[in-house]
Formats: sequence, C-alpha cells, structure tokens
Amino acid sequence: MTSKNKLVAIIMVIVGIAIFAWESRTLNPHQVVRQLTHLNVWWLLVAVIMMLGSWVMETFVLRVLLRHEGEQSMLFGHALRVPLVEQLFNAITPFAAGGQPAQLVAMLQSGVEGGRASSVLLMKFIVYQFMVLINFVFTIFVAFRTVAMHFGALAFLIAFGMIIHVSVIVGLLLVMYYYRFTRKLLHWAMKPVGWFIGHERRDVKELELVAKIDTFYAESLHLKRAKKKVFRAAILTMIQLLMYYSVPYFVLLSLHVTDVDIIEVMALHVMIVIITSIFPIPGGSGGAEYSFKTIFSMYIGNPATMVLAMLLWRFLTNYLGMICGIGAIAVRPRQKPMSTEKLLK
Repeated sequence: MTSKNKLVAIIMVIVGIAIFAWESRTLNPHQVVRQLTHLNVWWLLVAVIMMLGSWVMETFVLRVLLRHEGEQSMLFGHALRVPLVEQLFNAITPFAAGGQPAQLVAMLQSGVEGGRASSVLLMKFIVYQFMVLINFVFTIFVAFRTVAMHFGALAFLIAFGMIIHVSVIVGLLLVMYYYRFTRKLLHWAMKPVGWFIGHERRDVKELELVAKIDTFYAESLHLKRAKKKVFRAAILTMIQLLMYYSVPYFVLLSLHVTDVDIIEVMALHVMIVIITSIFPIPGGSGGAEYSFKTIFSMYIGNPATMVLAMLLWRFLTNYLGMICGIGAIAVRPRQKPMSTEKLLK
C-alpha cells in the first residue's frame, strides 16, 4: 500500500466512526449495552460465515477461470489473497475503481503472467456483471414496489443505479456481438467531445478506448469458446452474491428481529448495494448507512437496535474486508514479486 492509500483507509475508518457517533447521539447508552448483552452470537456467526464464504466463492471463480487443461490450479492461498486485496481497494477508492488494478497486482505477485491475469479479470468482471443484473431483475419483482411506496427518493436512486448497470451490460453485449458497429458508435460519440477538449486530446482518448474495446472483444471470443468454464464461474458467482446479500438477514436475527423474510431482506440488500454504487465516495460512506437505515426502518422500530444493526452490517460488509485486505497485502506470496508499485498509486 502506498502512503496515499494508507491515509485514505484511515480517513474512511474515521468517517465511519463519525457516522455512527452521529447516529448514536440521541441514544441512551444503557439501551445500547442492553442490546449488545442480548445479542444472539450464533446468528451473528452465521452472518460472518456468509461474508467469508462469499470471498471463498470468488476465490473458486478465479481458480476456475485461471485453470487451463493439463495445468495445476493456482494455490488456494494465493487465489484467496486476490479478492481480499480487492475488498480493501474497493473500499478506499471512489466507485470501487481501485479493485480491478489491485487484483491485477495481486495476481502478478503470485506469478501469473500479466496478459493472462488481465484476461481472466476481464472474464470475471463480465460474469459478475451479468449475475448482478439477474439478481437485480429478480429484486425489481420482489421488493421495488415496496420501496417505491414507502421511500420515493430511494426508488429514484435505485432506478438511476439500474440504468447505469443496464448500460454497462448493453455496452458489453454490443462489443461482444456487434463489434464493428460499436467501433463506429464510439467514433460518432467522440466527435462532440472534441468541441470541449480539443481534437488532439479527443483522438488520443478515442485510441485508448478503441484499444480497450479491442481487448474486450478478443476476450469475448475466448468466453464464447470456453462455455463450460464460464457456466461454472457463473454458478459460483451467483452463490457468492447470494451469500453476500444474505448478511443483513442474519444480522437482524442476531438482534432478535425475527419478523422478516429472507428473500425480501436479500432483495432490499441488493437495492442498497445498487444505491451505494452510484455514490462517488470511497466505500459509498454515508449513502450506504442512510440507505440501510431508511429501508430497514420497516422492520426495526427501536433506535438502539437500528444503530447496532447498521454498525454490524457495515462492519461485516465493508470494514471486515478492509482488515482482511490489509492482512492479505502484508502476507506476500513466496514467488518473487514483480515491480508493480506504480499500479497501486
């Protein structure tokens, strides 16, 4: 980690503490202590297992995509290190933009060739986006009407987040199946950009985007050939997401909030994740807590219980990943690491 990344991580922890301090300002400390002493540790342990299990599933996805016939699989410990490093950099960069390059660095440090590592991460990204879309479409049928009826502003944010995710999927499909048209579409779209940044800078940007489209198209051809591998990765990614989305359900059970339906809670969690993803703040801080508090107020009436639920959920889904990611960075693979420090800056 660079000094800049360490500073951002510290700031994010401070911001998190400040948010929970603000939310707790009107609470009776005795109520909070009482809630903690009556916490059902076993259900909380299940929530922890679900969170850890989602990272293990992502590890299996990586190993499946990396493995070639006749080759030995990537060591599990080395593969597990990749999603943990991803968790850290997703949490400390706006729009989780640092997760992809951080994964690449982790794979290079484990001895994976650069081109192959980039290719596998691109495949993993494509599979992940499609599985997220499937979950989100299901969520629309299960819980969107409830949110729209009770929380109009959040429904707007959810719809906006859906538009962004669908746009990403449409872009991926265009490149995969309409490569030449996508190149022309990019050229047309970049023309008005030149009015603002100048023709020379526009041409440079267009060449960069064309190179990325070419890389993605080449990888999409490999995806079409490796149907069995992609199918296995898709099933594992779906399990990964379902385990992650179930975390707040078990957090609520640990606080003795039992009048909840697991499917509805998971659907609501999908919506919270969608809302958080559109906040340009590292880790979606502020937006994540606000969304959780607003949506789950339908189930939790006690303010002390609400703050504890938000704290436990946020710790498991964000800060636990940061802690594990820092640990993963500290434990370097035995292979001689490549010079990759610049990629983390």
